[in-house]
Amino acid sequence: MNMTEALKYHEDGRPGKIEVVPTKPYSTQHDLSLAYSPGVAQPSLAIKDDPANAYRYTAKRNIVAVISNGTAVLGLGDIGALAGKPVMEGKGLLFKIFADIDVFDIEVDTKNVDEFVKAVKLISPTFGGINLEDIKAPECFEIERRLKEELDIPVMHDDQHGTAIISGAGLLNALAINGKKIENVRVVVNGAGAAAISCARLYRELGVGRDNIMMCDSKGVIYRGRPGLNAEKEEFAVETDCRTLEEALRGADVFLGLSVADILTGDMVRSMADDPIVFALANPNPEISYEKAMASRKDIIFATGRSDYPNQINNVLGFPYIFRGALDVEATAINEEMKLAAVHAIAELTRKPVPESVRMAYNEDSVSFGRDYIIPKALDHRLITVVAPAVAKAAIDSGVARRRIDDWDEYVASLEKRVGHDNRLMRQMTNRAKVAPKRIVFSEGADLKVLQAAEELLNEKIAYPVLVGSEEEIREMISTHKVVLEDAEIFDPSKEKERLDSFAEAFYRKMQRSGITLSSSRVKMKDNSYVALMMLESGYVDGAITGINSSYRDELSKAKEVIGLQPCCKYAAGMHIASTKKGTYFLADTTVNSHPSAETLENVAVLTYDAVKQFDIEPVLAMTSYSSFGEYRLGSPSQVAEAVARLHDRYPEIIVDGEMHADLALNRDLRMKEYPFSTIGDRDVNTIIFPNLSSGSVGLSILKELGNHSVIGPVLLGLDKPLNILPMGCEVRDIIQLAVLTVCSAQKERIDMCRL
Repeated sequence: MNMTEALKYHEDGRPGKIEVVPTKPYSTQHDLSLAYSPGVAQPSLAIKDDPANAYRYTAKRNIVAVISNGTAVLGLGDIGALAGKPVMEGKGLLFKIFADIDVFDIEVDTKNVDEFVKAVKLISPTFGGINLEDIKAPECFEIERRLKEELDIPVMHDDQHGTAIISGAGLLNALAINGKKIENVRVVVNGAGAAAISCARLYRELGVGRDNIMMCDSKGVIYRGRPGLNAEKEEFAVETDCRTLEEALRGADVFLGLSVADILTGDMVRSMADDPIVFALANPNPEISYEKAMASRKDIIFATGRSDYPNQINNVLGFPYIFRGALDVEATAINEEMKLAAVHAIAELTRKPVPESVRMAYNEDSVSFGRDYIIPKALDHRLITVVAPAVAKAAIDSGVARRRIDDWDEYVASLEKRVGHDNRLMRQMTNRAKVAPKRIVFSEGADLKVLQAAEELLNEKIAYPVLVGSEEEIREMISTHKVVLEDAEIFDPSKEKERLDSFAEAFYRKMQRSGITLSSSRVKMKDNSYVALMMLESGYVDGAITGINSSYRDELSKAKEVIGLQPCCKYAAGMHIASTKKGTYFLADTTVNSHPSAETLENVAVLTYDAVKQFDIEPVLAMTSYSSFGEYRLGSPSQVAEAVARLHDRYPEIIVDGEMHADLALNRDLRMKEYPFSTIGDRDVNTIIFPNLSSGSVGLSILKELGNHSVIGPVLLGLDKPLNILPMGCEVRDIIQLAVLTVCSAQKERIDMCRL
């Protein structure tokens, strides 16, 4: 990822990463009179009479302030309050996507503890919780202590407690694996900043003996009597003759690093006790590399803060869900009981069987509790339903909750609805693609958007792009627009005569009974789309992306010629994925079949069902029309009804019904009231099958333009090899998303089930 790309990401469209969106109707004068004057007076008076009503009538219950003074921003140090704003916005984005918590980021321009505390205290009525962020030690300890004492809402400095909670869960699991008792282990902590101090304190709460923790800073071991220690370091001073990290580590059971890169050597690791636990959490480069640590000894349990190695100690496993649980019971604090509850919930989740959706996201056939899996994966969707309830229960039991939860099953169900697949689907698929990148050919290699997408795909190790086109033209575009693509492969047809001849002959052999001559086959190989498709057909690449400057229908026609449909499949189909506030919906057919018969609609439904299953989502299909269950029988309703009957008869495993209006499909309560006999029952529909291309295209266009939705696609279904066609006018992000899905499709082993 280069600097230009990062700046462009933050600048394009609406600058920054977050926005405020109304949650109530506002289209009429009546709406506005309720939202503001005179209607707003009623909740204001209710809050005046009872401040607790703020949780009923305002957004307080779902708003967290992410507050910093910019004195310890990531690995950048003291860069100032304003320069820290992009990081705070990013933290707000993580709160939203992982736990549906709204955030205001607040940058306080002072290094004075009294001024900072006063500023936060004065604005605190706005919020349901305060997340302190990137404040340097030792000031952060005093700031958090005072705010916790003076405010009646949850306050947590994530730099301290986030790392402590996640690494604490990892420690419990590592000890469960190596069989050591926590009260007997000796821990060496390298680093004495906010996170290190908090980790050491939490480890003591978990059972590590007070005298069994030895802490080191840049000057060596923190021992009793060492001059110049502040109060926090003095708390961890021990009686010892050790003066260096090397001496401290001899015979130690656990190493926790929150310091600098490469300070730990293989010899130091070998000097530790049997079955050592090494948490090297310096970012971006750990105290010892994964490769060196694993080579040092076979009995090591090793974790870092990096996502490219096993056992990532990542704060995102904790803070969104801890605040979610605290907000939902209107807690007055985040206390030790709540933090310990989070530790144990995260640790226990790791020991449970890992669902297929998580394994798919990381493209791992097997993930199970063990030395390489002592902490959940960041994309594990179960975290919110495990950690948030544990924290909420601890708040209630410890007496800091204003609100009780009586029906915990209902609460868990509400959490699942808060964060649907829309917030994690593409993250899962992207992560899965990165595990086993594939060679993806782009027929329009000289297009700037394609080049920019290829740059990100290559930099992020999502795919290995192969660009078809004039090498001279592509190189000139790369140079002119400063695209970084040194390692990308360019396939210049003018320089590949021998390979083009082999493509032409292969295409001729395949199509000679369809009116194609060898000479006409050679002519087709002058078209870059045919070249890219033949590269895929011949196995030279794993997947293909065509289009962007040509008609979708023309490109589909070429693909059917060269690649062909899956065996037993008579039709192709197009599917879009729409991420909305209500969840993720799969829409088909939106690109291919203009006047489908009942047989075609059946084909589309089965293809879409199988495609949705690949995302580890149980499809619930609604076959839509302008008629509901026999209301009208002219035109599409009769074809849809026949298709549904065929599906019920031939594919009883598919949950599907119709024909029905779109509002019935999407409104479960209305459907249950008016048509309780529907085979969909009380399930929520997540897959819509349109009766024809016209309605699909119009509906999709309206969804894109009028809603604040993310739409991915079109995803091409039914072709025999991984291929997608870009719509004209698409953006770089669209190309990247389709490339991700193409890679994921190429990773799958093809099994011809002859379902159709």
